[in-house]
Amino acid sequence: MDAARDLEEEVLHENGLFFSVLFILCVFFGIFIGFFVSWFNLIYITLHKVDVGSKKHGGELVAQVLQSHGVKFVFTLVGGHISPILVAAEALGIKIVDTRHEVSAVFAADAVARLSGTIGVAAVTAGPGLTNTVTAVKNAQLAESPVLLIGGAAAGMLKGRGALQDIDQMSLFRSICKYCVSVTSVRDIIPSLKYAIQEAQSGTPGPVFVELPIDILYPYQLVKKEVLGSKQGNSLRTRLISWYLKNYVDNLFAGAWEPRDVTPLPAIIRRATDKQIQVCAELLSRAKRPLLLLGSQATLPPTDVHTIRRSVEALGVPCYLGGMSRGLLGKNSPLQMRHQRKDALKEADLVIMAGTVCDFRLSYGRVLPRHVPIIAVNRDKDQLYKNSDMFWKPELAVCADVGSFLQELSLYLMDFKCSPDWIQQLRDRDEVKEEQNLKMSLEPANKYLNPLKLLFQLEKCLPDNAVLIADGGDFVGTAAYVLRPRAPLSWLDPGAFGTLGVGGGFALGAKLCRPDAEVWVLYGDGSCGFSVAEVDTMTRHKAPAIALVGNDAAWTQIEREQVPMFGSSVACKLSYTDYQDVAKGYGGKGFLVSEDSADIGSIFKDAQKLCKEGNTVLVNALIGTSKFREGSISV
Repeated sequence: MDAARDLEEEVLHENGLFFSVLFILCVFFGIFIGFFVSWFNLIYITLHKVDVGSKKHGGELVAQVLQSHGVKFVFTLVGGHISPILVAAEALGIKIVDTRHEVSAVFAADAVARLSGTIGVAAVTAGPGLTNTVTAVKNAQLAESPVLLIGGAAAGMLKGRGALQDIDQMSLFRSICKYCVSVTSVRDIIPSLKYAIQEAQSGTPGPVFVELPIDILYPYQLVKKEVLGSKQGNSLRTRLISWYLKNYVDNLFAGAWEPRDVTPLPAIIRRATDKQIQVCAELLSRAKRPLLLLGSQATLPPTDVHTIRRSVEALGVPCYLGGMSRGLLGKNSPLQMRHQRKDALKEADLVIMAGTVCDFRLSYGRVLPRHVPIIAVNRDKDQLYKNSDMFWKPELAVCADVGSFLQELSLYLMDFKCSPDWIQQLRDRDEVKEEQNLKMSLEPANKYLNPLKLLFQLEKCLPDNAVLIADGGDFVGTAAYVLRPRAPLSWLDPGAFGTLGVGGGFALGAKLCRPDAEVWVLYGDGSCGFSVAEVDTMTRHKAPAIALVGNDAAWTQIEREQVPMFGSSVACKLSYTDYQDVAKGYGGKGFLVSEDSADIGSIFKDAQKLCKEGNTVLVNALIGTSKFREGSISV
């Protein structure tokens, strides 16, 4: 026993000595690295002189990059951390649009990105300014929208020391952005922004986050004064600290104003191979009842949406449109089917999912036909194979751009003709459903207006340049089956995240992108409360839109299921609030419609006239319940 104990003590002694030596070596190695970095910085500062008298600031570099990338709007809610960016951008002719909530700023940037094909930009202050954007950034991620979020931050050396609005912002955004970077010197602003914008638009588009600490945005002398302070002591310790702080500031600004290329980096987008196009063409040429499911990715650059439209029309395959692809074929295309998709899928002998994902919208793949070829095309590999391990298997999976794929496929199959009987079969079924919906719209509601009647009246009034914004649950779900987007990129909905509150920001971005368009926001009364304050923003920035609120005084999409399941409407009830007066308070105009006998068409025309005169208008329509969406579960 004694011998064993002695052996154990000897082993512990030897291991303890080993770890002690290892610890000492690590400490010396850390000190060596620290000195090496410090000397490297000193050498860099020596070689790249700091222009201590310059009044230039980092915000000017940010503005130059944005201008070179064709950015026309920066959406924001002002804060001291980002003032240099806003001032510099405005000086270069970029319109600064200040919203009433940071989340609306990102939603507006998202709308610009979707409608313009360029990067959408939002700049917000540190801390709560950034936390307020999280929902909108996540929405942009799931909607695959290229948004650049610029966030202010505490000075680099003050992070973690109790500075105003200082939090770990990078951890907050890493999981919801394609790329995150915290810029640590003025000289790194341009390359960091250029790469972030390239990343946002490459592959599967998405949001990126660039954190710009306050000490790289303001001029040198101001930063130096704030960092060093006004009082200087004579003790050795104080002088060493002052020397360190001055070198810190000099390193921030070393090489800051040296000329740098601000030319945009090209987006990297994968295209389908010739072999993949050939295989798809062979499968389609043998099909008698093909079906095309188009998702939002079908509208992405670099292929122009009108070229994509011509390609789909040339293929002549009947299709269902979802997300941003709504409106791709115009108002009355004989190829577009709007109803009975599940039945059509059961009968199809080939399905092409072009940017469509097998998530809850396709019942995770359960509605796809068995034992027939399925071709999936998607830029994102994870989305391409979503749930393929459970309910479906692709015959051909193409990880590539959807728009160019459709264009090349149509050129490959110029002589292909889809069966007219198949198209007519789907067309006839669609028309039967349309007649049923129209008949349902003529039925009296339990009180106030029948929501279907209201929407059919709106459909008659919409001009060819209308852009429709969907922000709501039950009322907007009904609108999606009644209203017909007039043209490509004329329908905006949140996307897969199902976010409420996009209306104000989306409408703002859409109107600024398309000043000649008539922008309509379709609100549920619940979702209206999220962003009705942006009526003020639209008024101030002369970006008028029309909002139609389907006001049934409830969260009806939830109530419809909750009451039968659990026998309670708790938390589902609202009031028939006078939203038209709320809009007036924010500088807009308002109408109330509550009578079934009201001339709804005339009210819509009055709203359109006022909007053309520069007013944002809200039509508060009190509606009753409808059986139209019974059975449509909301989870």
